[in-house]
Amino acid sequence: MRVITGKAKGVSLKTPEGMLTRPTAERVKEALFSAIQFDLPGARVLDLFAGTGQLGIEALSRGAKSAVFVDARKEACLLVRENLRRTNLAGQGTVVQSDYLSYLSRGAGPFDLVLLDPPYAEVFLENALKRISEIDILDNGGIIVTERPLGKELPGDFPSLERSRDYKYGKTLITIFRKVQSEEAE
Repeated sequence: MRVITGKAKGVSLKTPEGMLTRPTAERVKEALFSAIQFDLPGARVLDLFAGTGQLGIEALSRGAKSAVFVDARKEACLLVRENLRRTNLAGQGTVVQSDYLSYLSRGAGPFDLVLLDPPYAEVFLENALKRISEIDILDNGGIIVTERPLGKELPGDFPSLERSRDYKYGKTLITIFRKVQSEEAE
């Protein structure tokens, strides 16, 4: 696993042993970042199920201003810190050990980009989208990128979020949501 492009292009990222973390396939990561490339410069990023940190690190490498990496597991947080050091992006990243709902309840933000790639077998994705749509951590026009397995349905209605179509890459589906501009911001 490596950083595809940007400041840290080609840097290999450390991956965990075992099956607790499922890193995003390189082909899927490339497609995902091609779809959001114009939203990255200067973005404040939340990588909510960080794992190795590869998605948030790719965003930083491609011009995002800062990233917060959240994972419940201590081992994952140590891995993200190591990968930030390897890529010389540690100064732009903050690593938080917390479960996702506790972190969201803190009212952090605002973020321009939220990356949601939770464990596939759980309901974390649906719960995170629901919670993010209820609280105000996403900046107006901000986006949420979700990753899930083919066949896993995702409810389409989340208050204040507009859903794009699904993008299929092998056995993976990517869906992008954009926060609807509030009338005050227009």
